[in-house]
Amino acid sequence: MKHVPRKRFGQNFLVSPGVVAKIIAAITPQHDDLMVEIGPGLGALTEPLLERLDHLQVVEIDRDLIAGLRKRFPPERLKIHECDALKFDFATLADDGKGQPNLRVVGNLPYNISTPLLFHLTEHADRIRDMHFMLQKEVVDRMVSPPGGPEYGRLSVMLQYRYEMERLFLVPPGSFDPAPKVASAIVRMMPRPGLALTAHDPAGFAKVVAAAFGQRRKMLRNTLRDLLAQSELAALGIKPTARAEELGVDEFVRIANSMTTRSAQA
Repeated sequence: MKHVPRKRFGQNFLVSPGVVAKIIAAITPQHDDLMVEIGPGLGALTEPLLERLDHLQVVEIDRDLIAGLRKRFPPERLKIHECDALKFDFATLADDGKGQPNLRVVGNLPYNISTPLLFHLTEHADRIRDMHFMLQKEVVDRMVSPPGGPEYGRLSVMLQYRYEMERLFLVPPGSFDPAPKVASAIVRMMPRPGLALTAHDPAGFAKVVAAAFGQRRKMLRNTLRDLLAQSELAALGIKPTARAEELGVDEFVRIANSMTTRSAQA
């Protein structure tokens, strides 16, 4: 019996063999990779991945889909984690005792949870080698946007601080069943090395970025006035009259580090 896509899980199943082949080629799986697929669904990526991998792990919440996967793939090849990806501890998969970033993550992420899921995965980025995701094109455009445009925002800054990202190619709505109303895109995310993460206090950095984009039409002297004075912004070489979308990631780091230093000296 055909599986009926469930709206509450944001299910749109990839059915285009050509798109599947392009995604697999972009991932370039090697037989001994430690890989997890988020939301395997009907197995469009799962099957070709298992043709190249010795073993694959998947995170799936839909019991009916899990039953289908168990019928198709033996447990020694496919390990299924039946749970909500937003609550799953991905660090448990990558624990090799050496702390090396060895986990590869792939998936066609549900549109309704894509942003919170990206932030959840960022908590485990130090254990991840790379990630390849299919997401709504609009989300990918925001992720990779440079400063200065309307697509550049909090998501852009927070993810670009932690990852090197590249939009690989577009996926038209007709590649799915049911066809979504929007186009999708494939993005590659490579965690940046620890030495490149120069924010002294990640929580403080996140607070600055959230405040700056909280009212993006306003100038920094207004959005950040509860965090630091205009004179402090100017001393950092940042115009108090600038707006959040005009600042690059490094400038947000500079502001956050200035706040951290001031707090430590108080």
